[in-house]
Amino acid sequence: MSVLDRFRLDGKRALVTGASRGLGREIALALADVGADIVLVARPSDALDESAAAITALGRTVTTFPADISDPDIAAETCERVLATGPIDILVNNVGGRRENVPIEAQTLDSWRAMMDLNLTAAVTCTRMIGKAMIDAGRGGRVINIASSNASRVGRGIGGRHYEAAKAAIVQFTRAAAVDWAPHGITVNAICPGLFMTAPNQRWAREKPEIIEAAVGNIPMGHAGDPKDIGPLAVYLASDASCFMTGASLAIDGGTTC
Repeated sequence: MSVLDRFRLDGKRALVTGASRGLGREIALALADVGADIVLVARPSDALDESAAAITALGRTVTTFPADISDPDIAAETCERVLATGPIDILVNNVGGRRENVPIEAQTLDSWRAMMDLNLTAAVTCTRMIGKAMIDAGRGGRVINIASSNASRVGRGIGGRHYEAAKAAIVQFTRAAAVDWAPHGITVNAICPGLFMTAPNQRWAREKPEIIEAAVGNIPMGHAGDPKDIGPLAVYLASDASCFMTGASLAIDGGTTC
């Protein structure tokens, strides 16, 4: 077996949340490109159908579950529906986003709870349910949580501090789950992206260009990331190549958190 063979995911089935666009789409495409069949979970949209078609074009089997899993009840129900279609070997908890640029003192409790459900509870729910199925199956597995460089470095010039709080919690939850599930052969790791020019950040660039300009100014490499750059890192964490890595949080941010 060559080194590159250890990155193959043939015979594996991966569930990617928030997979209709941006980083989730690129992760799903990368996993499919190295052999995994894919389950996509995202809010109903043409983008979800387009992502599914792109995966099918790679010769992989794809199943879609249109759902807004920021609602904890819907997240649990969706996981049950996914598991009813077959086992999951790889879980990528990607759904999330800042969404609200609101000062701490102006954010309502209802807004805080909704954003924490989006950025934290959805990942915890999916990890709990899919991870239990992995434990019960006894075949090991991979859990990849998409956190953020804002888990360790506060964003400048922008509100919505639910995001920093939730992403920091994701990092610590990743460590805790990694310790608990290591005896079961399940690795749990986090990816901490910096600024990538996904659709939401393109919107920020149009509506609040000073926010994006300031963020780029703090990147030692001098530019934002291309969403396609995240796929290879996800492949590594999903594959046998990373079998001795668990509880890690890997920054991919052009040096922002250095």
